[in-house]
Amino acid sequence: MQCLSLIGFSVLTLSTAYAENWPQWRGNRLDGSSLDHGFPQEANEKTEAWRVTLPGLGHASPILWEDRLFAVAAISESQERVLLSLDRATGRMLWQKTVIKSALEMTHRLNSHASSTPATDGERVFTAFLDGKTVVISAHDFSGNQVWQVRPGVFASKHGFCSSPILFEDKVIVNCDHDGPGYIVALARADGRQLWRIERPYQTRSYCVPLIKEISGRTQMVLSGSKCVTSYNPNDGRLLWMIDGPTEQFVASIVHDEKSNLLFMSGGFPEHHILAIKPDGIGNVTDTHVQWRTNKGVSYVPSPICEKGWFLIVSDSGIAHCFDAATGEIAWEERMKEHHASLVSADGQVYFINDFGTLRVIKPGKDYKLTAESELKEKVFASPALSEGQIFIRTEQSLICLGKRLPQTAAR
Repeated sequence: MQCLSLIGFSVLTLSTAYAENWPQWRGNRLDGSSLDHGFPQEANEKTEAWRVTLPGLGHASPILWEDRLFAVAAISESQERVLLSLDRATGRMLWQKTVIKSALEMTHRLNSHASSTPATDGERVFTAFLDGKTVVISAHDFSGNQVWQVRPGVFASKHGFCSSPILFEDKVIVNCDHDGPGYIVALARADGRQLWRIERPYQTRSYCVPLIKEISGRTQMVLSGSKCVTSYNPNDGRLLWMIDGPTEQFVASIVHDEKSNLLFMSGGFPEHHILAIKPDGIGNVTDTHVQWRTNKGVSYVPSPICEKGWFLIVSDSGIAHCFDAATGEIAWEERMKEHHASLVSADGQVYFINDFGTLRVIKPGKDYKLTAESELKEKVFASPALSEGQIFIRTEQSLICLGKRLPQTAAR
């Protein structure tokens, strides 16, 4: 629906001296942030570089690697799930490849049949779809040729499928919490063989993309889902710590605030909670590692963001909040209408796009500071991608590029 010091992240994460790609859900760090500069503040005739119509429908975010953009879509007439490659400079379609063709699964009215954001390592593009009751993970090269395709397990949910693959070292990792024997699986990027598998507790649907980051002196893969919050070692799938609950179902990804060294979870259904979690626990830390909690401002679908000691979040109904990350004190709240795209940040500012295509740029702080507001004139459910001064936004019908590619950030 969803930002490192380890050598294994080097294919994804570049030094601040270089431009950043946006290779997977929520970018390089899986947290919605970009280290590039010079992004436009508004959507208008001056800032819109191009707008192209895409085939089919999909709520997955676009991704990009240097001069290539990738997106996925479901074409209902032919029952195809397709991978699309586009030219970054013009939006021109380079190729369209069918990944699977099968009957369309039942979905929630706000879901799509192509909601799982793909991932790329600069050589291959990895996708996830549902074929009936079976998860299908595929790898294609940059020419559109299928390199491998595997089926790691079943998946059942009346709300449909939305499990975005992410990359860590030599692995493709996919969370498949569902109404059955849920699992998280790590596959070899080279050939798709299984490297490890986590059997998940409680057998309850959730759609969270894990956050992988070095926190408190160890590499952690953190996610909420299946009636708990868990941290695993992404090298082998070993459980590090766990918090029970606080509710049944989750969609929003967890984020981390560097300043306070806290993790933030938002969920979900049927109860609504935000938890600020200390990330240095071992075992079950339900009673010891929740720094603060609230029931105000909770999001179910859109993922929040941390920016310079502030925790920003918007609920599905469109109420945005800014919290002091360390204390949980509410700095401000603002109504923005229904909202399902996740938040992104760059240049110290946070971008909000609601379902109706209203783009707001906000400066985090004690007071609500609206830098700019503009209209995309199309509905938006996908989260944007940011790179080298450009913003790429998937709408219901189109892919839009805002801004000019800046040579000072693009230099290699």
